[in-house]
Amino acid sequence: MSRRRALLSVSDKTGLIEFATGLDRHGFELLSTGGTARSLREAGLAVTDVAEVTGFPEIMGGRVKTLHPKIHGGLLARRDNDEHVAAMIAEGIEGIDILAVNLYPFEAQLAATDDFDTLIEYIDIGGPAMLRAAAKNHEFVAVLSDPADYPAIIAELDQGNGIAGNISGDISGDTRRRLAAKTFARTAAYDTAIASWMNGDGFAESMTLAGRRIQELRYGENPHQGAALYAAGPSRPGVASARQIQGKPLSYNNLNDTDAAFEVAAEFTDPTIAIIKHANPCGVASASSLEAAWDAALAADPVSAFGGIIASNRTIDTATATRITSIFTEVVIAPDASAEALAILAGKPNLRVLLTGDMPDPAAAGLKIKSVSGGLLAQSRDNGQITAEDLTIVTSAKPTDAQLADMIFAWRIVKHVKSNAIVFARDNCTVGVGAGQMSRVDSARIAAQKARDTATHHGWDAPRTIGSVAASDAFFPFSDGLAALIEAGATAVIQPGGSKADAEVIAAADAAGIVMAMTGMRHFNH
Repeated sequence: MSRRRALLSVSDKTGLIEFATGLDRHGFELLSTGGTARSLREAGLAVTDVAEVTGFPEIMGGRVKTLHPKIHGGLLARRDNDEHVAAMIAEGIEGIDILAVNLYPFEAQLAATDDFDTLIEYIDIGGPAMLRAAAKNHEFVAVLSDPADYPAIIAELDQGNGIAGNISGDISGDTRRRLAAKTFARTAAYDTAIASWMNGDGFAESMTLAGRRIQELRYGENPHQGAALYAAGPSRPGVASARQIQGKPLSYNNLNDTDAAFEVAAEFTDPTIAIIKHANPCGVASASSLEAAWDAALAADPVSAFGGIIASNRTIDTATATRITSIFTEVVIAPDASAEALAILAGKPNLRVLLTGDMPDPAAAGLKIKSVSGGLLAQSRDNGQITAEDLTIVTSAKPTDAQLADMIFAWRIVKHVKSNAIVFARDNCTVGVGAGQMSRVDSARIAAQKARDTATHHGWDAPRTIGSVAASDAFFPFSDGLAALIEAGATAVIQPGGSKADAEVIAAADAAGIVMAMTGMRHFNH
């Protein structure tokens, strides 16, 4: 029986020796290159260098080693095609039955450096060429681009028939087709990462998307919709990279809402808690301690907070964990949590707890992509930032330091509220949020009504919108929206400006004696 052959050439050596040992036990001749061959020999396995097969040495620092007809012919030849078989005999080409290749770690290097010369050398050429060849010819070749698949292949070989010169009796056609599809997806993702790096921050003429499935979800927004979570794009701390410490699997809606919550909390440097419901903030507060931030955020809208998502921009401590477990919560996400806090949270076994290790940078670049009928909409992330120095005060009344701080606070929140968006804030805490209405006046009225409802709930004499500041995500097309804010008790308003009615709106603010600041930047969030 002629000996079957497996070519192993990997950057990631995970599981390599166990896999190669299994192949050797099944009578495979092991072909290899460079560091992979050294690792196999050090483990006591017999290895044939690819250079011995090709009769040509590795050159140009390893850039050229497997790009040869005796390698690609062995991968591409159809064993049931007389012409192919005759060519193999004539040229002294032997078949390759299993190929295990994982690519130079370009994505990992891209996360570590932006040095052009370094990254160029991490662009694999021979690896993708071999993988694609083997995947195309998967009727006769099993191709492995992921070490996680090694054990399953050895298990199938253990149950196989050992047909000489062909693996089809050992590894099922379904397995080979699945591995081929996975390989084409891997090489596509690899090329996508390279193309995105070379294109920079612009919008390329052609767009490709690639992601690695992290988990398949029970369903999407509704039970009749399928869903899955993929890791894709630049590394960013958040739901896709977090460790789930406890709780049942996250749903599509959980993930969407948790992402929204964490991005809100990331806007602030002081200890901050963000409570989210249906991707909209219902209570956000910054304070001198996380515990104080929790108390203020919950007090802002305790009714909506029930069953919500909680995000913290600090390590969760014992006191905050105790507070969190006082109400029903779906998910908690934070960069970390103390051991004592985790023990307290564990007392709520259905509560999902996610730890990210770090906070995302709200000013970082990136893309947001949305499907539309027949196409994709792509835009850069809304990473717009303003400081007090960026504001233009357009009214006769000028803001106090406290009003300035609250306006900046409210502006950071309104960026994350669905348009049309209105946020009332006071003392670094939201006191009323109006989201997603067709009319900006309606959003203002809803925000004011939420504040009144909260005051009633707490037994306060008056809603906290009295003496607050208000933020609008876009300009006021008429002064009626501003009138609704003034009626609710706002003493200062921050908005982008740029409306044809700006003069009318400013005049209304002056007539009411309130402060108005314009940012020159809007934050539509659809």
